[in-house]
Amino acid sequence: MKNVGLKIFFFEAPIIIAFVVELCAENGMLKPMIAATAILAIAGSSTIYAQQQLGGPGGGDQNSRVEQQYRPSADDIKAFTDARIAALRAGLEVTPQQETNWPPFEQAVRDLAAQVAERVEARENSDEQKSPPSPFDRLQRRADAMARLATALKGVADAGTPLYQSLTDAQQRRFSLHT
Repeated sequence: MKNVGLKIFFFEAPIIIAFVVELCAENGMLKPMIAATAILAIAGSSTIYAQQQLGGPGGGDQNSRVEQQYRPSADDIKAFTDARIAALRAGLEVTPQQETNWPPFEQAVRDLAAQVAERVEARENSDEQKSPPSPFDRLQRRADAMARLATALKGVADAGTPLYQSLTDAQQRRFSLHT
C-alpha cells in the first residue's frame, strides 16, 4: 500500500475499525478493542494537531502562531545584560589584582548590548513603515548591522582577553559555564 499515513486514518480507518469491532464482538473481545480504538483515535488526533500550522493558509493570523518567539524589548535587553554581568562577576569572585581588567570588559559587553538594543528599537520602529524595503536594501542594512556587530564583538574579545588570562583555572571554568 502506498501513501498509507493519513489516507488510512481518515478514509479507510472507519471501515477497518467497523470490521474489527464486529469481528471482536463475535469473539468476546469488544472491550479491549474499544480501548485500543480510543487510544488510536487519541494518538492520531494528537499527531494531526501537532502537525497543524496555525499561521498558515486558513489557519489564523500571524499573532496566533504557537511557535512565535518572544522578542525582548530594548529595556529587557538592558535589564538582562545588567543581571548577566552581575551574575558573571559574582560567580567569578574577581580578586583585587584582577579588578583592573574588569571595567574595560564590562564596558565592552555593555556597548555590545546597547548596540543590540538599538537594533531592536530600530526594528520595532521600522515595522510602522508603509512599504517593505527592496531585497537589496535589506541586504545592505543586514551587512551594515553585521559590520557593527563584528566591531563590537572584537571589542569584547580585546577587552576580555586580559581579564580571562588573569583568571585562575577554576574561574576560567566558571567563566566558560556562564557565558
